[in-house]
Amino acid sequence: MLAQPTLTRPLGAPAFLLSYIVPLCIVWSTQLGGLGYFLPVGVVFGLIPLLDCVLGTYPHNPSAEETEQLLKSRAFRWVSWSYVPVLLGLTLWGAWLVSGGNLTALETLGLTVSVGVASGGIGITLAHELIHKTDRWERLLGQLLLLNAGYMHFYIEHLRGHHRHVSTPQDPASARWGESFYRFYPRTVLGSWRSAWAIEAARLHKRNVPLLHWRNQMLWFALLPLAVMGLLGSLWGPRAALFFGVQAIVAFSLLEAVNYVEHYGLARREVAPGRYEPTTIHHSWNANHLLTNCFLFMLQRHSDHHAHQSRRYPVLRQFDESPQLPTGYAGMILLALVPPLWRRVMHPRLVAWRLARSQEQYVPRPDP
Repeated sequence: MLAQPTLTRPLGAPAFLLSYIVPLCIVWSTQLGGLGYFLPVGVVFGLIPLLDCVLGTYPHNPSAEETEQLLKSRAFRWVSWSYVPVLLGLTLWGAWLVSGGNLTALETLGLTVSVGVASGGIGITLAHELIHKTDRWERLLGQLLLLNAGYMHFYIEHLRGHHRHVSTPQDPASARWGESFYRFYPRTVLGSWRSAWAIEAARLHKRNVPLLHWRNQMLWFALLPLAVMGLLGSLWGPRAALFFGVQAIVAFSLLEAVNYVEHYGLARREVAPGRYEPTTIHHSWNANHLLTNCFLFMLQRHSDHHAHQSRRYPVLRQFDESPQLPTGYAGMILLALVPPLWRRVMHPRLVAWRLARSQEQYVPRPDP
């Protein structure tokens, strides 16, 4: 049973430093040795879901005055920026460590998966926050984090594809009713790559630029991760290059697991052939759990993000009328790995959501 919520004020910037627990656990795991290298994975997918039940939810929405104060504070930006050199350094350090040949196969696997969880769970979450901003510096930081996860095309597909087509059949990142994670995963990985290429090709075509041109972002986004692997291989050998590649796969797989959770089974109405109702706060699953929202920079208030893409993480709002998950993303990812349990938990919620939506008459209206 969830603890009763107690916080009735905005979270301060230090609350979002909790994610540093993961990099610190990775460093500590190297002192433990053996199975200790899996400590960060146990923290993220074991301890955090349990603490979500103990600490409960965070219901507070900042008032207009609080929102203004939070947006004026640069501390929240500094917190998000501070993770970039740490996560990039963690990947480089891990590549160097495995290249020494002093780790067992089990320890190498544990370190690789743990760094991948940091690159995906923290890194891609922050990249998602930063690429939505208009500031070029922040977008560059977001792209560096996506480079670290080997998933730079997300910059194109997410901003110009997913947000346009979310919760429609055209979106590869929206899981369909009854689709298991294991069927969704290859569809979204390949589909997002194809979507990004199509979006970039259309952009270049409008500018009369050929596809094979240095201005094609997808060429850069495909080559840069390979260049990093090559550089690491030349510096420290093939083990370092392999480490980078595998931790990147773990990272973007974690992203796609989150995508699976965020929009599973939620569909926008088709109001005309090929045309859908606007995205509203009803088209994203939300989880208002305090701890995972601190770890994930309020990403779980996902409905407000889709309604207002550039809204900064400390001022994202919770809407009770949005569909709600029973636990935070970490716990839901574990559930998604066992399809029968996933369907048992999620399908009654989906049935209730669809019943409520079927009784509504479609009237275009702005989100709150």
